[in-house]
Amino acid sequence: MDKYTRKSVFSYLKKYDHIAGDGDFIEVTEWTNGEGFDVEIVGKLSTRFQLTWGEFIALKKVVKTLTIDESRL
Repeated sequence: MDKYTRKSVFSYLKKYDHIAGDGDFIEVTEWTNGEGFDVEIVGKLSTRFQLTWGEFIALKKVVKTLTIDESRL
């Protein structure tokens, strides 16, 4: 049996999301093995999911592609 402490970051969502309530939040916790992280969002659309660092990189790239102004291409 192993006992350990994991790194987490917590933030309220109100300053990022106009539909967020006062107690809505996001928390990201890194996996002990360092290969990814857990995300918990509590708010209007509460959800929990996990990503490896590679999946996170892919997500950032596709979101960036989605938001690129096509007139600059």
